[in-house]
Amino acid sequence: MARTSTAFRCTECGWSTAKWVGRCAECQQWGTVVEAAAPTGITRTVKAAAIAPSQAARPIAHIEVAATSHRPSGIGEFDRVLGGGIVAGAAILLSGEPGVGKSTLLLEVAARVAAGGRRVLYVSAEESAAQVRLRAGRTGALHDELYLAAEADLATVLGQIDEVSPELLIVDSVQTVASSLVDGLPGQPSQVREVASTLIRVAKERDLPLLLVGHVTKDGTIAGPRLLEHLVDVVCHFEGDRQTSLRFVRALKNRFGPTDEVGCFEMTGDGIAEVPDPSGLFLSRARTSVSGTCVTVALEGRRALPVEVQALVVATKAPQPRRVVNGVDPSRVAMILAVLERRAGLKALGEHDVYVSTVGGVRLVEPGADLAIAVAIASAMRDRAVPHELAAFGEISLAGEVRPVAAATQRATEARRLGYTSILDVEAGSVRAAVERAMLAAKGSRERELDAAF
Repeated sequence: MARTSTAFRCTECGWSTAKWVGRCAECQQWGTVVEAAAPTGITRTVKAAAIAPSQAARPIAHIEVAATSHRPSGIGEFDRVLGGGIVAGAAILLSGEPGVGKSTLLLEVAARVAAGGRRVLYVSAEESAAQVRLRAGRTGALHDELYLAAEADLATVLGQIDEVSPELLIVDSVQTVASSLVDGLPGQPSQVREVASTLIRVAKERDLPLLLVGHVTKDGTIAGPRLLEHLVDVVCHFEGDRQTSLRFVRALKNRFGPTDEVGCFEMTGDGIAEVPDPSGLFLSRARTSVSGTCVTVALEGRRALPVEVQALVVATKAPQPRRVVNGVDPSRVAMILAVLERRAGLKALGEHDVYVSTVGGVRLVEPGADLAIAVAIASAMRDRAVPHELAAFGEISLAGEVRPVAAATQRATEARRLGYTSILDVEAGSVRAAVERAMLAAKGSRERELDAAF
């Protein structure tokens, strides 16, 4: 008999230590080190016995390829993110902040699939059946082929699957379902691992598409073990600002399609509605030109979207001028201000407060918006309104040159489709030339407005 001593082991990666610590030194996860009985000393090694395989291995070229077809869910924006639809036997994980609309979206998906003649089982482990029924009645998601079960026990959920025999299974959420075979409360790493692996195994055996709702932590990562993201086939993130009705679905992992697609939705009083053409959501409705505004064309996945950047420059006597930004990277705005002052001749920026924001709550993180930010700041500084038909996109370097950006042809095509006939891009050469060109266009636009007025 080997003597045993108290040891502590990480439930995430298996790392062990002689004393308890709050954070695993191997995978850097918090709260995953638990007490376990670890054998010490010399023990007899038990070798695994070989078992005859049920099917012999074959050369990879001789294996027949089964056509993995996507079946549309009925929501075009959701199918766009998934790569064309839901694949049989696929495990899809949808994560997002609390209250962003995950359950509303999946309930709408369930209703669309049920309306297409396929049986759907919606398992709610967070809400009662009456609560889900009330929301379904408000959003118009009632259908005879949509079955609802409020269960939080894994064995009972498996029994519901055997009873209903669905063609689509939705579990809301994986962190609230528990298994009696594993110790611990629902949501702990061991419970999440057991529940997810069991449901995915059943989905693969029956070619049953599985949609799982996942909670997120404070820093926005998916709660539970990292193994959860490796087990599923598709990881989608549902995001949006609570102050606006706009929502985005992004694919972080997709074994059946691209990971650079974005689905656009809008939360309404009657549920959630897809927005197939969100071109006008991030533009202001001002009829007359206003100084300090410029339109850029940003890429959201493979979709080009026009976004209006607004800037306000106000003189100040404070020793430290304010730099307030919303929707853009503060460090890039600071760099653009330095380049404008050093390379474009805007010498007095250090004596002004600068405010930069985007319209519609969208966040611009790509460098392609640098030129539009620079033009908006220069327009606000010189109090000249950029004409409505001008759009700008390009990266600004510290040397003051305008560098090319990805998918420039697609951006220009989308801008021209929306009526932007004058485009500032890499052909401007330098940020000074681009700013002067925009100011000349602003002067000409002002003269045309005065001529029209008189």
